[in-house]
Amino acid sequence: MDDGAKVTLDGNLPDRAIFDPQDWQLTDFEADLCAETRRLAQSKFAARASIIDREARFPTENYADLREAGLLGICIPAEHGGRGADLRAYMLAAAEIGRYCGATALTFNMHVSSCLWTGFLADGVDMSAAQRAEHAEMRARHYRRILDDGAVYAQPFSEGGDAAAGKTAFGTTALVTDGGWIVNGKKIFASLSGHADYYGALCTELATPDTRPSRANTMYLAIPRDAEGVSVEGEWDPLGMRGTVSRTLIFKDVFIPHEDQLMPRGVYFNAAKQWPHMFMTLTPSYMGIAQAAYDFTIRYLRGEMPGTPPVKRRMYPTKQLAVAQMKIMLEQTKSLWFQSISEARPNPGKESLLRAWAAQHSVMENANAIAQLAIRTCGGQAMLRSLPLERLYRDSRCGALMLPWTAELCLDMIGKGALYEPGESDED
Repeated sequence: MDDGAKVTLDGNLPDRAIFDPQDWQLTDFEADLCAETRRLAQSKFAARASIIDREARFPTENYADLREAGLLGICIPAEHGGRGADLRAYMLAAAEIGRYCGATALTFNMHVSSCLWTGFLADGVDMSAAQRAEHAEMRARHYRRILDDGAVYAQPFSEGGDAAAGKTAFGTTALVTDGGWIVNGKKIFASLSGHADYYGALCTELATPDTRPSRANTMYLAIPRDAEGVSVEGEWDPLGMRGTVSRTLIFKDVFIPHEDQLMPRGVYFNAAKQWPHMFMTLTPSYMGIAQAAYDFTIRYLRGEMPGTPPVKRRMYPTKQLAVAQMKIMLEQTKSLWFQSISEARPNPGKESLLRAWAAQHSVMENANAIAQLAIRTCGGQAMLRSLPLERLYRDSRCGALMLPWTAELCLDMIGKGALYEPGESDED
């Protein structure tokens, strides 16, 4: 097990783990993977984060480092040549990346999701023998692209309607044709637009142009970036998470052959129902940001923050009380999140699902609350762009808005889920 004592690539000692391996009883595999991502992100990604943010450009060099380290295959099953990380191991390791560059962690999640859905999660989903055999053949094709060619996958999801929240069928359609499908539609806030090699797009399969769209007919297709009919539109100049480059993707009469499915027909819809914890994979970026905002405050008040005078401010009671509030909020968030990702499994019970929604809400809201407290506590210098805290604040504000589990939707689902059992209604 890696105890984190090795120096980082730039010669500095690494930060302490967000989740201490002994305190949180991590496996050796989890501890080593977290130490690896922490060293890489601290030594390489942290120094680039401000430039990437200011220029609102994709962190291409960070992906070169991830590729060189073999981390593009972090969740590809070991039998296919990947690292074989399960959901919890990935989430813990990704939080360490988010601590140093939120945009890299968030876009990395879009890539890794294609491997999680097709790998660890798919292995726990009900499939027929024929579907299982078909899936094994198809996913091997995608894994080879990642491991052999260094391909990056994206996960365009949102469309501006209720589909991303799981309430209606996706507006992007896949019309059945000879040898595959013709895809038409658009995805908004599509992270990695123009930078991923393949877009893992969710589409509604139509047998004919007049077929009534149904969520049960959701297809999960890998659309090559350079396929005819694929284009990227719009500017990208947002408040936070600027390095995600989440521009609008357009698909116009794009032909996708059968072998470029990421999951066989009908499997994604069942997988989404059976594996709701999968929708928590946006949270590690924000768990890391929450830790980073707290770390900044401690260093600043101790006079140890690089780029600031070595002036101690820790002796003031108001500062101590604010840090105490931040620490309590951080530990509450970590505990609930860790418990939720630890119990993730197919077909979770009601209480587990309620905890997942509560954990999602807590991470997304508390990351920003901790960043707010950090700015108030550290004062005017915290607002300077030469320091990372103002970026952490802006990035942290974005989490509560992200589908399919926005903060508002989490509250709605928790309230209804707590008060109603399946099938109950007040309309009798």
